[in-house]
Amino acid sequence: MPLAVEMLRPGGPEVLQVTEKGIPEPGPGEILLRHAAIGLNYIDTYHRSGLYTLPAYPAVLGMEACGVVEKCGEGVTRFAPGDVAAYAHGPTGAYTTYRTLHHRFAVKVPGGIEAKAAAAIMVKGLTAHYLLRKTFPVQRGDELLVHAAAGGVGLLLCQWAKHLGATVIGTVGSAEKAALARAHGCDETILYKEEKFANKVRQLTRGRGVSVVYDSVGKDTFMDSLDCLSVFGVMALYGQSSGSVPPIDPNVLARKGSLYLTRPSLMHHLEDTGSYEAASAELFDLVLKDVLKVHIGQTYGLAEAAQAHRDLEARKTSGATLLLP
Repeated sequence: MPLAVEMLRPGGPEVLQVTEKGIPEPGPGEILLRHAAIGLNYIDTYHRSGLYTLPAYPAVLGMEACGVVEKCGEGVTRFAPGDVAAYAHGPTGAYTTYRTLHHRFAVKVPGGIEAKAAAAIMVKGLTAHYLLRKTFPVQRGDELLVHAAAGGVGLLLCQWAKHLGATVIGTVGSAEKAALARAHGCDETILYKEEKFANKVRQLTRGRGVSVVYDSVGKDTFMDSLDCLSVFGVMALYGQSSGSVPPIDPNVLARKGSLYLTRPSLMHHLEDTGSYEAASAELFDLVLKDVLKVHIGQTYGLAEAAQAHRDLEARKTSGATLLLP
């Protein structure tokens, strides 16, 4: 029997309940996907906890998956049964064996990319795309700081930035994660538990600071991240795994070097179908060319979603994490 992981209310990992579900029928404009792999992302924990409000309960989490198109609803011309499709957009609902989804939220996966790899890179890879190509368009010679460099987004950011000609500094929590980050393009790693990363960044850049900080950690790193930036540097806060950043006086940005602060969202970058397809095509092309290596650090059965959430929040994971139906 097909499964789904539902929650009746916000809360900790214990609110995730495994249930049996029938196979839905696609409505007009929808496709029916049989999932092969489902991506776990930190935003899933925000939805689960209630930090990001879901529209109704019971709710099914998950923003990212890859699978085979089983059926197409009326009016669908972009897909046909048998196509491999992946998504990083649309309403939550990926923690299922089968799901229906409006076709505009999905993209075709080219031959040569396995379903597990596609499920591991859609949210993380498209996040890396907008950070490196739009939020702060990285150029050859730029120096940048990536927090959580051994995480799913971090490993892709390091590889992609290195490909663009940047010098990449990354923060990590252990020697093992440092080795993983260096193997994926990170030039210098900082063990943030052992030394103050802002001081080390200044040392590594001979006092200049970096042009951009890509920060998914939030509260615990935010103010020190500002101290890592050069004059006119960009603080790109794209997550908050340690909690929300408290209100900040804009004058702080002036005093620290006329800094720029932005809080971008992946969903805004994917609202236009053409931009979504173009970004996905660039991402897939770099994977096929072996510029980006997909590191799947751990997998769990779909019924083990609660444990996967516990491990993610305890920072026990590295690279991408998948749920397998």
